[in-house]
Amino acid sequence: MTPEQKATIDGMSRYELCKMWRFAAVGETLLASDTGKYFYQVLFKEKGGFTPEISKSLGWEGWG
Repeated sequence: MTPEQKATIDGMSRYELCKMWRFAAVGETLLASDTGKYFYQVLFKEKGGFTPEISKSLGWEGWG
């Protein structure tokens, strides 16, 4: 994981992390390898992961 990737993840809100987790394209570098493990740690262990409200707000319409 590069310092830039870590800074990007650390700067994302819980909502933004959830949105990327749900809608990112296959091969998204922030969700791969050690960076992906860190992403998971931040989203689910530090920020609490999805809530019903976030999940409903995101829906299934896509990343854009």
